[in-house]
Amino acid sequence: MTMKELAKLAGVSPAAVSRYLNGGPLSEEKRRIIRAAVEKTGYQPDPAAQMLRTRSTDIVGLIVPRLDSESVSRLAAGASEYLDSAGYACQLGVAGNDPERELALLQLLQNRSAAGAILMATVLTPELDRYLQSTPMPVVVAGQRYKGVPCVYHDDYGAALELTRLVLARGRRRLVYIGAIEQDAAAGQARRRGVQAGLREAGLDPELPREISSFELEGGRAAMERLLERCPELDAVLCATDRMAFGAMQALREAGKRLPEQVSVTGIGDSWAGAQIQPHLTTAHLYYRTCGETAARLLVERLNDRNRGTPVQQVELSYTIQKRASL
Repeated sequence: MTMKELAKLAGVSPAAVSRYLNGGPLSEEKRRIIRAAVEKTGYQPDPAAQMLRTRSTDIVGLIVPRLDSESVSRLAAGASEYLDSAGYACQLGVAGNDPERELALLQLLQNRSAAGAILMATVLTPELDRYLQSTPMPVVVAGQRYKGVPCVYHDDYGAALELTRLVLARGRRRLVYIGAIEQDAAAGQARRRGVQAGLREAGLDPELPREISSFELEGGRAAMERLLERCPELDAVLCATDRMAFGAMQALREAGKRLPEQVSVTGIGDSWAGAQIQPHLTTAHLYYRTCGETAARLLVERLNDRNRGTPVQQVELSYTIQKRASL
């Protein structure tokens, strides 16, 4: 069945059917009539023809740094389910924590007329910033706060600050920190600043001993081993992520430290494993699934706004402290 045939069946013009299919302005009465005709006939628009008319597809790209990450899987689940409910198909791209690869994937989506993209970004390079500020393809960033760009991000600073307060309330004073690279504004900078703010509040030196780790368990373990060499009498370890904390706990046990009697350990992210290991990990639950859903909603809102009049929205999500036995 063609669009003209559907229009004849519904008793409306082909232009009205086109506006209905492409989300254009239409009276509720005509929308109801066309919807009934579509449901009766099972009409499906030709994707190729629709792309030629709108110069876009119903594909939304979801670019993530890696696949073997619980935070990525939770965010992807939230984003893909929302996009599916809105009639968009989600196409996954894995950047491998490579900013150049992120940019290449965004450009590929644009060249292939994708409707838009959600970018779970890590590092904002000057090249990526220029692209995000100038691209005609709608893009929403998830997990980072970038100036002038629609984004959904976590209160990384507040989570790290509250965890530091809890550790200090436990009576710990010889704190060390395992963090992420400083180029990562969220996991690297914001969480480190939150820890330092907590120490400053307590009248302690904010420049605590710290080591940079990869996002792998092995990275946390290696960073902990270096800190034990530097600070053998440490009594608390704050970690930028749960995986870092799991590695740190391994290294502490191998060094003969009793957890939490001698050393308290905290993470951020609330991985499922944190409630299974012994002792259970004290951490901050970040709402990654909600982050994905919200990023998808912001993107769909922009896609539905043909005149691009929607203001840039930046949404900060809260956190919940999971106080467990490792404290």
